[in-house]
Amino acid sequence: MYNMSLPWWGWALMGAGLVCFVALVALSVRRNHGIKRSLFASPYTLWMIIFTVLPCILVAYYAFTDANGAFTLDNFRHFWDSNYTKNQLYAQMGPEAAAFISRGTVNVDTLVYSLWMAFLCTLISLLLGYPAALYMADRNMKIGSTIVVLFIIPMWMNFLLRTIAWMSLLEDQGLINNFLRLLGFDGVQLMYNSGAVLLGMVYNFLPFMVFPIYTSLSKLDPQLGEAAQDLGCNAWNKFVRVTAPLSLPGVISGITMVFMPSVTTFFIPRILGGGNTMMFGDLIESKFLTEGNWNVGSALSLIMMILILVSLSILRKADPEGEGGSLI
Repeated sequence: MYNMSLPWWGWALMGAGLVCFVALVALSVRRNHGIKRSLFASPYTLWMIIFTVLPCILVAYYAFTDANGAFTLDNFRHFWDSNYTKNQLYAQMGPEAAAFISRGTVNVDTLVYSLWMAFLCTLISLLLGYPAALYMADRNMKIGSTIVVLFIIPMWMNFLLRTIAWMSLLEDQGLINNFLRLLGFDGVQLMYNSGAVLLGMVYNFLPFMVFPIYTSLSKLDPQLGEAAQDLGCNAWNKFVRVTAPLSLPGVISGITMVFMPSVTTFFIPRILGGGNTMMFGDLIESKFLTEGNWNVGSALSLIMMILILVSLSILRKADPEGEGGSLI
């Protein structure tokens, strides 16, 4: 059994952080002879320290320690070899048992599968979202603002409810299969496969692709397109040489905002995949809640955080001023 309570040094670290925070606030007030406007961000800073920085420190601690708190890299070896513990036992049993040693690839395969599904979700969202954002940002289209509202309304509904609603459409006795039977066709298996998972991911994450691109396109000066046409560009050349390059920050932002949640999602595969598909988020959840192995689960979480940091660094280079990062 793993001790799930916060270690003593965790409480000490949070207490020290709170004391430092109060001391910095008092020092700032004294030096500035009053409260500066920037000081009003202090509650948010404290919130970030307690609920973001400290949890990351805890994840890193568990990732590099074993159940007894000793430093180890075995948790990362578990990621590379899912049979690591069993192989260690075989190695200790002598040469005869060494023949049974084999590397398990479940964790790595799950990550590769998650990256592939996230890539497909991002690609489909981009192919669907860019034309929609282009249409919404067209100043000649009077219903563009109406379409924006139609994209926003589903986001008001809870994420879990939106996903569960697809079950009534895709299940064996769902609306789609009943309609097919009404037309004289046999029912098809729409649930509990990768296609259903991918459909649910695209449906839930598509708005996060559309709105950053829409923001970038709506900021474009229409005179740039007029100047391109005056120089002899047709509609396609204007899009390739003017619109697409200037909307690239929104595209990069949308790709990041869709790709990373797609890699880490775990509720959609559970509901629409029915346990037949497992993504990296499901794997991390099982390590924490099912196996109770906080150390390996933290190592997997740390690997995922590294992927997120790499993604954010790419976003910063492609969009250093955050011009495409707004949702609305």
